[in-house]
Amino acid sequence: MPERQKPRRSPTAGLLAGLVLTLVAVLLFAYYMNGQLRGLRELQSNLVDRNRKDSLQLLRAQNDLNSLALGMRDMLDAREPYPLTAWTAQFERIREDLDAAVKAEDSFAPMQRTAEQRTYLSQSLAQFWAAMDRMFALAGAGKEKEAREQIQVSLQARQAALSTAVARLLIQNNEAEEQATAEITRIYDRVQRQLYLFLGAALLVIVLTSLYLIQANKKIFAQMEELSSQRSELAQKLISTQESTLRHLSRELHDEFGQILTAIGSLLGRAGKQVPENSTLREDLKEVQEITQSTLSKVRGLSQALHPVLLEEAGLEATLDWYIPTVERQNGITMHYEKSGTAFPVETAAGVHLYRVVQESLNNVSRHAQTNEAWIRLTYAAHELILEIEDHGKGLRPERGQHGIGMVAMRERAELIGGTLVYEKPDEGGTRVRLRVAREKVQAHGG
Repeated sequence: MPERQKPRRSPTAGLLAGLVLTLVAVLLFAYYMNGQLRGLRELQSNLVDRNRKDSLQLLRAQNDLNSLALGMRDMLDAREPYPLTAWTAQFERIREDLDAAVKAEDSFAPMQRTAEQRTYLSQSLAQFWAAMDRMFALAGAGKEKEAREQIQVSLQARQAALSTAVARLLIQNNEAEEQATAEITRIYDRVQRQLYLFLGAALLVIVLTSLYLIQANKKIFAQMEELSSQRSELAQKLISTQESTLRHLSRELHDEFGQILTAIGSLLGRAGKQVPENSTLREDLKEVQEITQSTLSKVRGLSQALHPVLLEEAGLEATLDWYIPTVERQNGITMHYEKSGTAFPVETAAGVHLYRVVQESLNNVSRHAQTNEAWIRLTYAAHELILEIEDHGKGLRPERGQHGIGMVAMRERAELIGGTLVYEKPDEGGTRVRLRVAREKVQAHGG
C-alpha cells in the first residue's frame, strides 16, 4: 500500500508572522521617532528659543549700559556747561528701560543658569542705582566735586562690572546655542541613521516575506498542477472505464437480449401458425409477439444510446444524423442541425467523444434550458473540426453551482482529443457550447 502523502503546511502562519513583525517594527520605530522629535521640540523651545529671547534682552541691557557710560563720560567732561542734575531725566529713562530689560531677561534665563547667576545682575544693578541716587543727591546739594568723584570712583566701575556681566551672559548664551545646534545636528544624524537601518530592516523583512511567499506559492502551484494532472488522469480513466462499461452493456443488450427476444418472437410466430385461425390463443400469441417486437426495438434503441455501434460502422456524421432526430422525437425539442464544409472521416475513438459532447449538451438543453429549440452545427474546416450546440434558454448560472459532472466530463473529453471547449452566451441569451479540435487529431488514418 503506498505511503500516504503528508499534507503541505499552509504559508498563512509564516505570512502572518512576517506581517506582525513588520507592524511591530513600524510601531517601535514610530515611537522612537516621536520621542526624538519631541526631544528636538523641547530642546528648541527650552534652550534655543529661550536663549535667543534672553540674548535680545541682554543686548537691550548692554545698549542701556553703554548709554549710561556715555552719559557719565559727558558728566565728567569739564567743558560741559550743564550741572550734573541736568542728566537726571535722561538717566531715569535709561533706568526704566534697563530695569525692564533685566526683569524680562530673568524670565527668559536658560534653565542651566544657576541661582547666583540669576540674582547677580539684578543685585549689581540695584547697587548701581543706589550709588547713582547718592551721586545725584550730592549734585543736588551743590557738591558737584564730590558727585564727580563718586562717578569716577564708584559708578564707572559698577557700570563696567555690569557690562562685563552682561557680555559674559551673552557669551554663555552663544555657547549654549552652539551646543544646542550641535546636539540637534547629532539627533538628526542619529535619526537619519536609524531611519536607514529601519528601512533596511523593513526591506529585508519584505524581501524575506516575499521569498517565502514565492516559495510557498511555488509549492502550492506545483501541488495544484500535480492534483490537476491526477484529476485529469483519473477523469480520463473514468471516461475510459465508462465507455468500456457502456460498450459492454450495449453489446450484451444487443447480442444477448436482442437474440433472446428475437428467438422468443420467432417461437411465438411458429406457435401461432399451429393454432386454429379463429382461436383466442392465436390472438393472444400475436399480441405477445408484438410486445416482444416492441421490447426488442426498445432494447436495440437503448443499446444504441449506451454505445452507438453506428459510430464504428458508419462514422460520426451518420450517427448524428440518426441521434439528433431521435432526441427530437423523444424530448419534443425542435432541432436545427446544420453541416458545412467538406466532410472528412473521423476516427472512431475521437467520434465517441464528440458524440458524447453532443449527447450531454442536448441533455442539458432538455433538463435545464427551459426551451423547446436547439441548434447543432458541425463544421468541417480546412484545419479543424468545429462542433456547436446552442440554445436560447435561461443560460448557465455558475454562481448557483450548475457546473455538474457532465460539464467537467465534456472538458475532459475535449482534452483527450486535443481540443478546446468553451461555454459562451449568444446575443439572444442562453448557452453555446463550442468544441474546436485540430483536423489531424480526429481525422481517421487514410481518410
